[in-house]
Amino acid sequence: MKNNKNHISVFEHERLKLHQKGFDEPHLLALQQYHGDKGTPFFSLLHKGVKFNSHVGVIKVGELSIEVLPKADKNSRDDVGTWRKLLIGMIRSVGLFTIHAPTSAALSLKHDFILDLYFDLFLREVEYLFHKGLINQYRKTEGNRFALKGSLLFGKHIQQNLVHQERFYVRHSIYDQAHLLHQLLYKTLLLLKRINTNRALKSRIGALLLHFPEMKDLTVTEATFNKIVYNRKTESYQEVMKIVRLLLLNYHPDLSRGRNDVLALMFDMNALWERFVFVSLRKHLDKSIKVKAQNSQDFWRPTDGRSRKVRPDILIRKGEKTIILDTKWKNIGKKPSVEDLRQMYVYAELFKAQKVALVFPGVGELVSGEYYDATTDKYNKECALLPVGLSNGIESVVNIKRWQEMISKRIEAFLVSF
Repeated sequence: MKNNKNHISVFEHERLKLHQKGFDEPHLLALQQYHGDKGTPFFSLLHKGVKFNSHVGVIKVGELSIEVLPKADKNSRDDVGTWRKLLIGMIRSVGLFTIHAPTSAALSLKHDFILDLYFDLFLREVEYLFHKGLINQYRKTEGNRFALKGSLLFGKHIQQNLVHQERFYVRHSIYDQAHLLHQLLYKTLLLLKRINTNRALKSRIGALLLHFPEMKDLTVTEATFNKIVYNRKTESYQEVMKIVRLLLLNYHPDLSRGRNDVLALMFDMNALWERFVFVSLRKHLDKSIKVKAQNSQDFWRPTDGRSRKVRPDILIRKGEKTIILDTKWKNIGKKPSVEDLRQMYVYAELFKAQKVALVFPGVGELVSGEYYDATTDKYNKECALLPVGLSNGIESVVNIKRWQEMISKRIEAFLVSF
């Protein structure tokens, strides 16, 4: 697997040991600090190393970018470029790369890493907003003024202006560009200036900062983004704010040494696969077939507490028939685990489903089976294993649109047998 000085490519569930592929002590220490006592779903700590979990994406440690790519099974080829294209295509197809920039439809995948792609998408959006013209908004501000404007904050006025009777401490509204949306954009531009190592993006970041109105710094938390209310005037900021949120909330500065900040842009591969299959079905199945995601059903309730629920990944209704699909990002082959089969049995019973299936990346024909019914001493209710076309030669599914069509056709053929 080819790597350069500042880039490492690994696969999910792979181990990365100290001094392997340019992974050195400062990088390991930064990841250990990032992991902390509470841990992280992205990786687990080993003796002198880390083991990545089922999340994919990129973790940037100082100038080193660790790219974690998906891999359906151990026998798949270690083709970094192809797996990267597959991952980017899947992420884009579920809407995580949706942008307003007019060139987005022709965006070429010349970027070596997902992080560069996200930086580029952010810059494209900000450039697009500049082209349209940055909007003004009303914002609340307070401080000393030489005229009584807005509401007088009497307590602070007495405290600060006891000997300055010519001043008033007031709170009032200002209509300008220094509002929350632009403060977040400016803070993200400063972050990119600090951590970007791509020379092609450096000049664009500098140009935007040169022309962007300077903003005061702010502490960003989840609550910061919850304050944002979009309207007709600000709706063009929605997509860029998704990227801003992702970057700012996943950035962890190195407060002790100042050189090995950590930025983690990681995606749960199981959740991404589930969403990918769902979006494919919604897009390509006949409109008469209803497709829903994450339908919940009560499963167990204690005598003095709340009930527990189960949520199958995808529920399909075809007329009066119900079909449950559970997506698994692993090559099940012809030997599903007992736990998976038990889970599907519960879904079949609770949702009165006539059919259930495990949908996974793999090759081969559908494997059909039935559950045993002790009341009739017969086997009924089909539980199928449904591979949807990820072979050792994964080049066959890098054409994402064609893969989505194929997934839908395979599942539709499974439904037709009613």
